[in-house]
Amino acid sequence: MEPMDIVGKSKEDASLPKATMTKIIKEMLPPDVRVARDAQDLLIECCVEFINLISSESNEVCNREERRTIAPEHVLKALEVLGFGEYNEEVYAAYEQHKIETMHDSLKGGKWSNGAEMTEEEAVAEQQRMFAEARARMNGGAIAPKQPDPDPSLES
Repeated sequence: MEPMDIVGKSKEDASLPKATMTKIIKEMLPPDVRVARDAQDLLIECCVEFINLISSESNEVCNREERRTIAPEHVLKALEVLGFGEYNEEVYAAYEQHKIETMHDSLKGGKWSNGAEMTEEEAVAEQQRMFAEARARMNGGAIAPKQPDPDPSLES
């Protein structure tokens, strides 16, 4: 593939996070094996090229079925067509694991949840604290004193 073969993308746009890929490469090798930076770069380029190849074939499978959205079945079929069918079982297992983890995360409260639950009282207290900070910012940094509630016993 030439650098501009990916629709509207330059070669630099179609890459993988170098730190993540380096970590994956190191995890796959024995601890006493070192990988030259050029070799790491080549492995990353091979991964990008493989993803492009699978994506392109998945798109063709999808188009042959007159669909507009590539589904997992299209990816599995693309692997078969390209001669990587022997990996379908592992790929499907990884996909199923991903679905389970994604469902578990959404039940926990999604990616923004830190897993810690607040009681209603804690939530109200946090909300009041945040309101006070916002009021202080709106008042130019000065915290407005809270007005005392009028004592009903003093009223006549």
